[in-house]
Amino acid sequence: MASTFGTLFRITTWGESHGGGVGVVIDGCPARLPVSLAEIQLELDRRRPGQSAIVTQRKESDAAEILSGIQDGLTLGTPISIMVRNSDARSRDYDEMREKYRPSHADFAYDQKYGIRAWSGGGRASARETIGRVAAGAVAKKLLSLCFGVEVLAWVERVQDITCPEIDELAVTMDEIEATAIRCPHPEIAAQMIERIEAVRKDGNSVGGSIRGIARGVPTGWGEPVFDKLEADLAKALMSLPACKAFEVGAGFDGTYMTGLSHHDAYVADAERRVTTRTNYSGGIQGGISVGMPITFRAGFKPTATIMHELDTVTVGHENTTLKGRGRHDPCVLPRAVPMVESMAALVLADHALRQSAQSLTIP
Repeated sequence: MASTFGTLFRITTWGESHGGGVGVVIDGCPARLPVSLAEIQLELDRRRPGQSAIVTQRKESDAAEILSGIQDGLTLGTPISIMVRNSDARSRDYDEMREKYRPSHADFAYDQKYGIRAWSGGGRASARETIGRVAAGAVAKKLLSLCFGVEVLAWVERVQDITCPEIDELAVTMDEIEATAIRCPHPEIAAQMIERIEAVRKDGNSVGGSIRGIARGVPTGWGEPVFDKLEADLAKALMSLPACKAFEVGAGFDGTYMTGLSHHDAYVADAERRVTTRTNYSGGIQGGISVGMPITFRAGFKPTATIMHELDTVTVGHENTTLKGRGRHDPCVLPRAVPMVESMAALVLADHALRQSAQSLTIP
Protein backbone atom coordinates (compact mmCIF):
# COMPACT_ATOMS: atom_id res chain seq x y z
CA MET A 1 0.00 0.00 0.00
CA ALA A 2 1.46 3.36 -1.03
CA SER A 3 1.48 5.66 2.01
CA THR A 4 4.33 8.03 1.10
CA PHE A 5 3.87 11.48 -0.46
CA GLY A 6 6.39 14.04 -1.71
CA THR A 7 9.80 14.15 -3.41
CA LEU A 8 12.23 16.07 -1.20
CA PHE A 9 9.88 16.93 1.65
CA ARG A 10 8.40 13.45 2.08
CA ILE A 11 5.86 12.08 4.51
CA THR A 12 4.76 8.54 5.29
CA THR A 13 1.58 8.13 7.33
CA TRP A 14 0.79 4.97 9.27
CA GLY A 15 -1.82 3.40 11.54
CA GLU A 16 -5.47 2.37 11.49
CA SER A 17 -8.54 4.10 12.87
CA HIS A 18 -9.13 1.51 15.61
CA GLY A 19 -5.55 0.41 16.13
CA GLY A 20 -3.18 1.55 18.84
CA GLY A 21 -2.52 4.88 17.19
CA VAL A 22 -1.74 6.78 14.02
CA GLY A 23 1.13 8.97 12.97
CA VAL A 24 3.62 10.19 10.42
CA VAL A 25 7.31 10.11 9.55
CA ILE A 26 8.60 13.28 7.88
CA ASP A 27 11.79 12.92 5.86
CA GLY A 28 13.70 15.72 4.15
CA CYS A 29 12.91 18.56 6.54
CA PRO A 30 15.96 20.85 6.82
CA ALA A 31 17.85 21.01 10.11
CA ARG A 32 17.53 23.83 12.67
CA LEU A 33 13.95 24.72 11.79
CA PRO A 34 12.25 25.84 15.02
CA VAL A 35 9.19 23.65 15.56
CA SER A 36 7.37 23.22 18.86
CA LEU A 37 4.97 20.54 20.02
CA ALA A 38 2.45 23.33 20.70
CA GLU A 39 2.48 24.36 17.01
CA ILE A 40 1.79 20.80 15.92
CA GLN A 41 -0.90 20.35 18.57
CA LEU A 42 -2.65 23.56 17.48
CA GLU A 43 -3.23 22.14 14.00
CA LEU A 44 -4.31 18.76 15.36
CA ASP A 45 -6.83 20.47 17.67
CA ARG A 46 -8.42 22.09 14.60
CA ARG A 47 -8.83 18.62 13.06
CA ARG A 48 -9.79 16.56 16.10
CA PRO A 49 -13.26 15.07 16.67
CA GLY A 50 -15.65 16.36 19.34
CA GLN A 51 -14.65 20.02 18.99
CA SER A 52 -18.21 21.24 18.34
CA ALA A 53 -21.79 20.02 18.06
CA ILE A 54 -21.61 19.77 14.25
CA VAL A 55 -18.81 17.19 14.06
CA THR A 56 -18.41 13.59 15.22
CA GLN A 57 -18.58 13.20 18.98
CA ARG A 58 -15.80 10.63 19.21
CA LYS A 59 -13.78 11.82 22.23
CA GLU A 60 -10.13 11.92 21.28
CA SER A 61 -7.60 14.38 22.68
CA ASP A 62 -5.35 13.71 19.67
CA ALA A 63 -2.34 14.53 21.84
CA ALA A 64 0.82 14.45 19.72
CA GLU A 65 4.03 12.76 20.79
CA ILE A 66 7.28 13.63 19.02
CA LEU A 67 9.32 10.44 18.89
CA SER A 68 12.31 11.63 16.87
CA GLY A 69 13.82 14.35 14.72
CA ILE A 70 13.28 17.38 17.00
CA GLN A 71 15.48 18.34 19.93
CA ASP A 72 15.24 21.46 22.09
CA GLY A 73 12.65 22.87 19.70
CA LEU A 74 14.82 22.51 16.59
CA THR A 75 14.65 19.96 13.78
CA LEU A 76 17.73 17.76 13.50
CA GLY A 77 17.59 17.11 9.76
CA THR A 78 16.79 13.48 10.56
CA PRO A 79 13.39 11.78 10.13
CA ILE A 80 10.72 13.37 12.32
CA SER A 81 8.30 10.84 13.78
CA ILE A 82 5.03 11.99 15.37
CA MET A 83 2.48 9.72 16.99
CA VAL A 84 -1.09 10.16 18.25
CA ARG A 85 -2.59 7.32 20.30
CA ASN A 86 -6.19 6.18 19.82
CA SER A 87 -8.17 6.19 23.05
CA ASP A 88 -11.91 6.18 22.21
CA ALA A 89 -12.36 3.55 19.51
CA ARG A 90 -15.63 1.63 19.77
CA SER A 91 -15.12 -1.35 17.50
CA ARG A 92 -18.42 -2.88 18.63
CA ASP A 93 -20.20 -0.20 16.58
CA TYR A 94 -18.71 -1.90 13.51
CA ASP A 95 -19.51 -5.56 14.30
CA GLU A 96 -22.12 -5.72 11.54
CA MET A 97 -19.58 -4.37 9.01
CA ARG A 98 -17.53 -7.54 9.43
CA GLU A 99 -20.05 -9.29 7.16
CA LYS A 100 -21.58 -6.34 5.28
CA TYR A 101 -20.08 -3.68 3.04
CA ARG A 102 -20.96 -0.08 3.86
CA PRO A 103 -22.28 1.59 0.68
CA SER A 104 -20.20 4.52 -0.64
CA HIS A 105 -17.28 3.42 1.57
CA ALA A 106 -14.02 1.70 0.64
CA ASP A 107 -14.96 -1.65 2.26
CA PHE A 108 -15.78 -3.54 -0.94
CA ALA A 109 -12.88 -1.98 -2.88
CA TYR A 110 -10.36 -2.92 -0.15
CA ASP A 111 -11.59 -6.52 -0.06
CA GLN A 112 -11.32 -6.79 -3.84
CA LYS A 113 -7.80 -5.36 -3.85
CA TYR A 114 -6.23 -6.96 -0.77
CA GLY A 115 -8.51 -9.84 0.15
CA ILE A 116 -8.60 -8.47 3.69
CA ARG A 117 -9.65 -5.22 5.36
CA ALA A 118 -9.74 -3.51 8.73
CA TRP A 119 -13.52 -3.71 9.08
CA SER A 120 -13.56 -1.88 12.44
CA GLY A 121 -13.50 1.84 11.77
CA GLY A 122 -12.42 1.55 8.16
CA GLY A 123 -8.70 1.21 8.86
CA ARG A 124 -6.57 3.33 6.51
CA ALA A 125 -9.68 4.53 4.67
CA SER A 126 -10.80 6.38 7.80
CA ALA A 127 -10.31 10.14 8.03
CA ARG A 128 -8.32 9.39 11.18
CA GLU A 129 -5.40 8.64 8.86
CA THR A 130 -5.23 12.39 8.15
CA ILE A 131 -3.85 13.06 11.63
CA GLY A 132 -0.40 12.30 10.23
CA ARG A 133 -0.95 14.66 7.31
CA VAL A 134 -2.03 17.52 9.57
CA ALA A 135 0.89 16.99 11.95
CA ALA A 136 3.29 17.04 9.00
CA GLY A 137 1.43 20.03 7.58
CA ALA A 138 2.23 22.00 10.73
CA VAL A 139 5.94 21.46 10.07
CA ALA A 140 5.52 22.34 6.39
CA LYS A 141 3.63 25.53 7.30
CA LYS A 142 6.47 26.58 9.62
CA LEU A 143 9.04 25.95 6.90
CA LEU A 144 7.05 27.95 4.36
CA SER A 145 6.40 30.84 6.72
CA LEU A 146 9.84 31.20 8.26
CA CYS A 147 12.03 30.48 5.23
CA PHE A 148 9.89 31.70 2.32
CA GLY A 149 7.27 34.09 3.74
CA VAL A 150 4.39 31.92 2.47
CA GLU A 151 1.02 31.59 4.25
CA VAL A 152 -1.58 28.91 3.45
CA LEU A 153 -5.20 29.38 4.51
CA ALA A 154 -8.49 27.63 3.73
CA TRP A 155 -12.10 28.14 4.73
CA VAL A 156 -15.54 26.66 4.14
CA GLU A 157 -16.98 28.40 1.12
CA ARG A 158 -20.19 26.41 0.64
CA VAL A 159 -22.38 23.93 2.50
CA GLN A 160 -24.84 22.30 0.11
CA ASP A 161 -26.53 25.35 -1.51
CA ILE A 162 -25.50 27.91 1.12
CA THR A 163 -22.59 29.88 -0.34
CA CYS A 164 -20.33 32.42 1.30
CA PRO A 165 -20.26 35.74 -0.62
CA GLU A 166 -16.94 36.71 -2.14
CA ILE A 167 -14.47 37.82 0.50
CA ASP A 168 -11.13 39.59 0.24
CA GLU A 169 -8.87 36.58 -0.20
CA LEU A 170 -5.77 38.72 0.26
CA ALA A 171 -6.93 39.98 3.65
CA VAL A 172 -8.84 37.08 5.26
CA THR A 173 -7.20 35.92 8.50
CA MET A 174 -6.96 32.72 10.50
CA ASP A 175 -8.80 34.41 13.37
CA GLU A 176 -11.74 35.21 11.08
CA ILE A 177 -11.83 31.63 9.83
CA GLU A 178 -11.62 30.14 13.32
CA ALA A 179 -14.29 32.49 14.74
CA THR A 180 -17.11 30.05 13.86
CA ALA A 181 -17.50 26.27 14.31
CA ILE A 182 -17.98 25.82 10.56
CA ARG A 183 -14.79 27.77 9.72
CA CYS A 184 -16.50 30.20 7.37
CA PRO A 185 -15.21 33.80 7.71
CA HIS A 186 -18.67 35.31 7.04
CA PRO A 187 -20.54 35.16 10.40
CA GLU A 188 -24.08 35.48 9.02
CA ILE A 189 -23.59 32.81 6.36
CA ALA A 190 -21.71 30.65 8.86
CA ALA A 191 -24.79 30.66 11.11
CA GLN A 192 -26.94 29.47 8.20
CA MET A 193 -24.45 26.71 7.40
CA ILE A 194 -24.42 25.51 11.00
CA GLU A 195 -28.22 25.50 11.11
CA ARG A 196 -28.33 23.36 7.94
CA ILE A 197 -25.81 20.86 9.31
CA GLU A 198 -27.69 20.57 12.61
CA ALA A 199 -30.92 19.93 10.71
CA VAL A 200 -29.48 17.11 8.58
CA ARG A 201 -27.77 15.59 11.62
CA LYS A 202 -31.09 15.37 13.45
CA ASP A 203 -32.50 13.62 10.38
CA GLY A 204 -29.63 11.12 10.42
CA ASN A 205 -28.39 12.49 7.11
CA SER A 206 -25.32 14.39 5.83
CA VAL A 207 -24.29 17.18 3.45
CA GLY A 208 -21.22 18.18 1.50
CA GLY A 209 -19.85 21.38 0.01
CA SER A 210 -16.62 23.11 -0.93
CA ILE A 211 -13.52 24.59 0.66
CA ARG A 212 -11.63 27.56 -0.78
CA GLY A 213 -7.89 27.88 -0.28
CA ILE A 214 -5.16 30.42 -0.91
CA ALA A 215 -1.38 30.45 -0.66
CA ARG A 216 -0.08 33.99 -0.27
CA GLY A 217 3.53 35.03 -0.84
CA VAL A 218 4.51 32.17 -3.15
CA PRO A 219 7.45 33.41 -5.28
CA THR A 220 7.97 32.75 -8.96
CA GLY A 221 9.52 29.50 -10.14
CA TRP A 222 7.95 26.79 -7.97
CA GLY A 223 6.61 23.77 -9.82
CA GLU A 224 7.66 21.69 -12.81
CA PRO A 225 6.60 22.11 -16.44
CA VAL A 226 5.40 18.60 -17.31
CA PHE A 227 4.14 15.85 -15.01
CA ASP A 228 4.85 17.60 -11.70
CA LYS A 229 3.00 20.79 -12.55
CA LEU A 230 2.22 22.70 -9.36
CA GLU A 231 -1.52 22.46 -9.96
CA ALA A 232 -1.22 18.75 -10.78
CA ASP A 233 0.55 18.03 -7.49
CA LEU A 234 -2.01 20.15 -5.62
CA ALA A 235 -4.79 18.21 -7.32
CA LYS A 236 -3.28 14.87 -6.32
CA ALA A 237 -2.75 16.07 -2.76
CA LEU A 238 -6.27 17.39 -2.26
CA MET A 239 -7.98 14.56 -4.11
CA SER A 240 -6.18 12.06 -1.86
CA LEU A 241 -8.18 13.35 1.13
CA PRO A 242 -11.16 11.26 2.25
CA ALA A 243 -14.46 12.41 0.67
CA CYS A 244 -12.77 14.90 -1.70
CA LYS A 245 -14.31 14.48 -5.14
CA ALA A 246 -13.47 17.70 -7.00
CA PHE A 247 -10.59 20.16 -7.39
CA GLU A 248 -9.92 23.31 -9.37
CA VAL A 249 -7.31 26.07 -9.56
CA GLY A 250 -8.02 29.74 -10.16
CA ALA A 251 -11.21 30.30 -12.15
CA GLY A 252 -11.46 26.53 -12.62
CA PHE A 253 -14.68 25.43 -14.28
CA ASP A 254 -15.96 29.01 -14.36
CA GLY A 255 -13.11 29.74 -16.76
CA THR A 256 -14.56 27.28 -19.26
CA TYR A 257 -17.48 29.66 -19.78
CA MET A 258 -15.14 32.55 -20.65
CA THR A 259 -13.39 33.49 -23.88
CA GLY A 260 -9.64 33.58 -24.29
CA LEU A 261 -9.76 37.36 -24.31
CA SER A 262 -11.60 37.64 -21.01
CA HIS A 263 -9.61 34.84 -19.35
CA HIS A 264 -6.19 36.36 -20.06
CA ASP A 265 -4.08 37.36 -17.05
CA ALA A 266 -2.24 40.33 -18.53
CA TYR A 267 1.30 40.89 -17.23
CA VAL A 268 2.16 44.34 -15.87
CA ALA A 269 5.37 45.77 -14.41
CA ASP A 270 5.45 48.34 -11.63
CA ALA A 271 7.90 51.24 -11.26
CA GLU A 272 10.51 48.88 -9.85
CA ARG A 273 9.97 46.45 -12.75
CA ARG A 274 8.35 43.81 -10.59
CA VAL A 275 5.99 41.70 -12.71
CA THR A 276 2.44 40.85 -11.62
CA THR A 277 -0.82 40.16 -13.48
CA ARG A 278 -3.91 42.37 -13.53
CA THR A 279 -6.19 39.40 -12.93
CA ASN A 280 -5.59 35.93 -11.53
CA TYR A 281 -7.88 33.58 -13.42
CA SER A 282 -5.04 31.04 -13.64
CA GLY A 283 -4.71 30.92 -9.86
CA GLY A 284 -1.08 32.01 -9.74
CA ILE A 285 0.22 29.18 -11.92
CA GLN A 286 1.26 29.22 -15.59
CA GLY A 287 2.75 26.22 -17.36
CA GLY A 288 2.78 24.36 -14.06
CA ILE A 289 5.04 27.00 -12.45
CA SER A 290 4.17 29.72 -9.95
CA VAL A 291 4.27 33.29 -11.30
CA GLY A 292 4.31 35.22 -8.04
CA MET A 293 0.56 35.75 -7.70
CA PRO A 294 -1.53 34.18 -4.94
CA ILE A 295 -2.27 30.52 -5.62
CA THR A 296 -6.02 30.01 -5.31
CA PHE A 297 -7.86 26.70 -5.38
CA ARG A 298 -11.10 24.98 -4.43
CA ALA A 299 -11.85 21.44 -3.23
CA GLY A 300 -15.27 19.78 -3.28
CA PHE A 301 -16.29 17.23 -0.63
CA LYS A 302 -19.15 14.76 -0.92
CA PRO A 303 -21.72 14.22 1.85
CA THR A 304 -20.46 11.89 4.60
CA ALA A 305 -21.10 8.31 3.47
CA THR A 306 -22.31 6.98 6.84
CA ILE A 307 -25.89 8.08 7.53
CA MET A 308 -28.43 6.78 10.04
CA HIS A 309 -30.81 5.33 7.45
CA GLU A 310 -31.43 1.81 6.16
CA LEU A 311 -29.53 1.36 2.90
CA ASP A 312 -29.21 -1.40 0.33
CA THR A 313 -25.91 -3.22 0.21
CA VAL A 314 -24.40 -6.73 -0.07
CA THR A 315 -22.65 -9.15 2.27
CA VAL A 316 -19.08 -10.35 1.91
CA GLY A 317 -20.66 -13.41 0.28
CA HIS A 318 -22.28 -11.09 -2.29
CA GLU A 319 -25.85 -11.57 -1.10
CA ASN A 320 -28.30 -8.66 -1.07
CA THR A 321 -29.03 -7.17 2.34
CA THR A 322 -29.50 -3.84 4.10
CA LEU A 323 -27.39 -1.87 6.56
CA LYS A 324 -28.14 1.07 8.83
CA GLY A 325 -25.36 3.41 9.90
CA ARG A 326 -24.14 3.25 13.48
CA GLY A 327 -21.48 4.99 15.52
CA ARG A 328 -20.23 8.56 15.67
CA HIS A 329 -19.79 10.31 12.35
CA ASP A 330 -19.56 13.84 10.96
CA PRO A 331 -22.83 15.07 9.43
CA CYS A 332 -20.56 17.27 7.31
CA VAL A 333 -16.82 16.79 6.86
CA LEU A 334 -16.08 20.39 5.90
CA PRO A 335 -15.18 22.07 9.22
CA ARG A 336 -12.62 19.39 10.08
CA ALA A 337 -11.41 19.18 6.47
CA VAL A 338 -10.20 22.80 6.48
CA PRO A 339 -6.91 22.05 8.31
CA MET A 340 -6.51 18.93 6.15
CA VAL A 341 -6.76 21.04 2.99
CA GLU A 342 -4.29 23.58 4.34
CA SER A 343 -1.87 20.82 5.32
CA MET A 344 -1.89 19.05 1.97
CA ALA A 345 -1.40 22.33 0.11
CA ALA A 346 1.45 23.25 2.48
CA LEU A 347 3.13 19.86 1.95
CA VAL A 348 3.08 20.34 -1.82
CA LEU A 349 4.44 23.88 -1.60
CA ALA A 350 7.15 22.92 0.90
CA ASP A 351 8.26 20.10 -1.39
CA HIS A 352 8.43 22.36 -4.43
CA ALA A 353 10.17 25.08 -2.43
CA LEU A 354 12.97 22.65 -1.61
CA ARG A 355 13.05 21.33 -5.17
CA GLN A 356 13.42 24.83 -6.56
CA SER A 357 16.10 25.69 -4.00
CA ALA A 358 18.03 22.57 -4.95
CA GLN A 359 18.16 23.42 -8.65
CA SER A 360 18.64 27.19 -8.47
CA LEU A 361 22.32 27.14 -7.57
CA THR A 362 24.53 29.91 -8.93
CA ILE A 363 27.06 28.41 -11.33
CA PRO A 364 30.32 30.41 -11.40
